Amino acid sequence: MATPKQFASHADLKEKEVTFTRLSEHAYAYTAEGDPNTGIVVGDDAVLVADTQATPAMAQDVVRRIREVTDKPIRYVVLTHYHAVRVLGASGFNPQEVISSQDTRDLIVERGEQDKASEIGRFPRLFRNVESTPPGLTWPTMTFNKKMTLWLGKVEVQLLQLGRGHTKGDTVVWLPRDRVLLSGDLVEFDATPYAGDAYFKDWPQTLENVAALKPTALIPGRGPALVGEEQVAAGLQATAGFIADVRGSVEAGVAAGKDLKTVYTETFAKLKPKYGHWVIFDHCMPFDVTRCYDELTRHPDPRIWTAERDIEMWEALEG
Repeated sequence: MATPKQFASHADLKEKEVTFTRLSEHAYAYTAEGDPNTGIVVGDDAVLVADTQATPAMAQDVVRRIREVTDKPIRYVVLTHYHAVRVLGASGFNPQEVISSQDTRDLIVERGEQDKASEIGRFPRLFRNVESTPPGLTWPTMTFNKKMTLWLGKVEVQLLQLGRGHTKGDTVVWLPRDRVLLSGDLVEFDATPYAGDAYFKDWPQTLENVAALKPTALIPGRGPALVGEEQVAAGLQATAGFIADVRGSVEAGVAAGKDLKTVYTETFAKLKPKYGHWVIFDHCMPFDVTRCYDELTRHPDPRIWTAERDIEMWEALEG
């Protein structure tokens, strides 16, 4: 029996160098060369953390960096969406409240267990010390629809749903006074957007809604923090361009009556020269093309990824 071809992410074993950058009076970015980012807001009386790393053990490095700049309590954790690599570290911060959109909570209910098993199988390096994660899933203690405002003393933090994109529950964290935005995986920079649970049709408009806020600094889901209006615009344009290029190629293939494997092979070949240097390109493309093909054919909403479905898809397209 042939040995199954491993996910491209299994070859990604190199430890990444962490950067902890102050972006404004109240905002910091924890980034790691294309690994998932975390955003930190230090208010007058408390700290807010957005996206938590994949395990509580990994979250401890974020806590250590926070403690280098403030001793204020970490009161809030915000989940920008439901993916395990973003949320399972929440308990490591011991927050008073875990906040998400109601749509994100609904996705945790519907597919959280399957997503957890799937992601741990895809990204072994990102789930170091997975045994440090409490049993079960990370559950929000507070949810909102469309908009929620938190006050950390006199520091205003807006949690906004600007539209569907990476998932249906995407939330951005916006500091209107500082003009700093944390986008979650709605925006990536020098890193390939994962679109396995995406809404390709909606994502471009959602990015325009992000741009309309006119942030002067942006913490993407992956990649370095973007500082200045030019860098922010470049990040938004690069993400929008990738989503449009995937959709355009898949749409042409579907219109020509081609099957998924053919569409995948052609789309990969078209996009590799332009985007192949981005982090996790080889890993994301099968998931991205499969989801886009689904959306353009018979599945307007993303199907649930299970560990078994991951392997079947990978073998069908890459095996």
